[in-house]
Amino acid sequence: MPSTSAEKEIRTYYGTLYRVWGAQHWWPAETQFEVIVGAYLTQNTAWINVERALANLRNAGALSLDALRRIRITKLERLIRPSGYFRQKAKRLKTFIKFLDRRYNGSLEKMLWQPTDRLREELLSLNGVGPETADSILLYAGNHPVFVVDAYTRRILDRHGILPANTDYEEIQRLLENALQPVVQEQEQQQQSCSAPPLATGIRGASHAPSAMSTATRTALVQIYNEMHGLIVGVGKNYCGKSTLKCDECPLHPFLPSAK
Repeated sequence: MPSTSAEKEIRTYYGTLYRVWGAQHWWPAETQFEVIVGAYLTQNTAWINVERALANLRNAGALSLDALRRIRITKLERLIRPSGYFRQKAKRLKTFIKFLDRRYNGSLEKMLWQPTDRLREELLSLNGVGPETADSILLYAGNHPVFVVDAYTRRILDRHGILPANTDYEEIQRLLENALQPVVQEQEQQQQSCSAPPLATGIRGASHAPSAMSTATRTALVQIYNEMHGLIVGVGKNYCGKSTLKCDECPLHPFLPSAK
């Protein structure tokens, strides 16, 4: 099927951002379970608050499946308080562990080996798990080829005249996935490695230090979905804020409708 103009433009965004910023090393975590905990904690809050909550769990020796299974919910609430909505999130984490124990005998490996569509449906059936959380778990913990759509994605596509911000999640996801799938073949043909220096400001998008999960072996398509999500977060964090815009400094500025 021929690519649409929107798909071609999104591929251009990927190439532009990756040449400027390089690998983003998402998701910053040491274990699959840490990714899942982070996916819950990042709901309705900034990542810096999630890092504080994860540090509390790590320092308390509570950042593991067995530890969270045993911990009292009141203590869990106290540890994850920096992430906001801590009572709600503590209950949701406990619900996930009960699901894992009941459905997969406590085995993350068995859960993450399930077919993508089946596991996505199961995750979405859990209290407090919407499409973004489910897809974050699928992509970053399980290496399933799904694109994670977040508020930054909606905002950037809207401001660039590609899709309105209120477009259905699955429609946005289909567009990004269709746009990025050909990148795998393009990269294989070009056999290029992008490791360009950062901008003069020192900004590297949303880049994190390499971690066990960010450097784990992935399929080429999963890696591209992973990188594109991180690159979009970098644009949103540094240039495309909800109320503060720095369009002139953004690598995607040439692609704005007003700049064409």
